[in-house]
Amino acid sequence: MSEKEQKSEILDLPIAKPTHKRTAIVVGGSSGIGCETCLRLVNHGWSVTNISRSSCPSEKVKNINADVTAGNAVGDAICAVAKKNGLHALIYCAANSMAAPIEFAKECDIKYLFEVNYFGAIKAVQAALPYLKKSGGKIILVGSLGGDIPIVFDSFYSSSKAALQILAKSLHGELKPYGVKACAILPGGTATGFTFKRKVYSEEDNKTYAKSVNKAVAALAHFEQSGMNPAVVAERIYKALVAENPSVIKTVGAKNVAFRYASRVLPERLTLYLNNKVFNQ
Repeated sequence: MSEKEQKSEILDLPIAKPTHKRTAIVVGGSSGIGCETCLRLVNHGWSVTNISRSSCPSEKVKNINADVTAGNAVGDAICAVAKKNGLHALIYCAANSMAAPIEFAKECDIKYLFEVNYFGAIKAVQAALPYLKKSGGKIILVGSLGGDIPIVFDSFYSSSKAALQILAKSLHGELKPYGVKACAILPGGTATGFTFKRKVYSEEDNKTYAKSVNKAVAALAHFEQSGMNPAVVAERIYKALVAENPSVIKTVGAKNVAFRYASRVLPERLTLYLNNKVFNQ
């Protein structure tokens, strides 16, 4: 039996009475925005469990090591935590990025990206909903401004983040009778290690696009590393969690709000032209 087919045994944990603390699960909380979100929540008295392949460095955060692409490992982990402590919030931060031309992108890489960025979110939401409906809790999906404004040569990342926005809007409609609120948080460029984990195709794989991909990757790295602190995004996530009626789509940062608004009111041809200029195309 392969690793992905192995069923997690953590569901066998005994069911206990919920604690008095509000309980949050952060999927992808080992670094970057996810880690900052874990820290923000525990500092406000929440009981926080991070579910990811590696652990959150804070001793105040509980960790379950699981891969969102490995069968139902994440779903099982969520159910185990929620059965024991109840559940008031699910925050999905796990993400993968890949710089490659659409023409030469490999199917296995595209599928893996969507498994992490989108299908992992669906599995997490499905596992959490029975418990969130009992608590009237909240779902926060960490999207991206790139879901509105395509990132040149990172198109699959942008596509997956656009899908998360639609997922949040759909959840908002479906869950209204149960008092569960869903929100997609859209950061712009954020200075985290995510920049350096991006899968970048080689010049050989990029072929005739090699020079353009290199320019776009460098421009994107600069945009991210000169961007906002992940703690700012974590604070916006926390505010959405404690708000009675959070916005379904919330852009982080005044500059990003203006950029997203401009992309909706300017002629599409002009928006795409300006977007291409950002990535030196």
